[in-house]
Amino acid sequence: MAVWPDQQLGTVGGGHLEWDALRQSRASLSERGGSGAVAWTQTVKLGPTLGQCCGGVMQLGYERLGAADIPALRKRLTGRYLPLAIFGGGHVGRAIVQALAPLPYQVRWIDSRDEVFPPDLAHGVSTEHSDPVHAAVADLASGSAILIMSFSHAEDLDIVAACLQRVRRSGDLGFVGLIGSRTKWATFRRRLVERGFAEAELGRITCPIGLPGLEGKEPAVIAASVVAQLLLTRFEGREPTEGPA
Repeated sequence: MAVWPDQQLGTVGGGHLEWDALRQSRASLSERGGSGAVAWTQTVKLGPTLGQCCGGVMQLGYERLGAADIPALRKRLTGRYLPLAIFGGGHVGRAIVQALAPLPYQVRWIDSRDEVFPPDLAHGVSTEHSDPVHAAVADLASGSAILIMSFSHAEDLDIVAACLQRVRRSGDLGFVGLIGSRTKWATFRRRLVERGFAEAELGRITCPIGLPGLEGKEPAVIAASVVAQLLLTRFEGREPTEGPA
């Protein structure tokens, strides 16, 4: 978590623990001439100290940073962000990018059309014009998750094919999701088989996207459903942990 006198970025878990961490950090920042400690640690017993029943012990490390430390800080705060490519700058793409803004994703937003992206992009979002749009698949970061929702079914099909070709070649893509109905996917499956892809390969594509049972055609509803699915996919196979106190 990074703390400024009037704002913060990130979290250490919320509640009284975070409130006290903010208080200590801002007290240090307010010291004239920076005469206080530049680094210190704090060990907190979560139950007795905070009057909570979570239990356990947590250690916080504090560092006071200056302007020269900003590049390293940015790298530390975003080092665990998952690369995610979104193909399509339309209304659903915009809603998903907005929903992802506070989440640990490094978003690469791609479209074949000029001037489709909004000017006010959230931190961690980069935009790209690619024509043909599926050419951008080749140089996506290894491990990227992909969402496909362009303005054109023909473009969508080419992007899916490019993803399958990359998976066949290097197997280094994560979740690959395609917006659309089951009817759309049935048509795509037939055309992809005609292009030489096997049924087992087609199993790498998720279509429709979003959590089953969460209905609604509004872009914000679709975005909530898709982002929840991305998070579930990301944490599959990990041991469960306790939520915030």
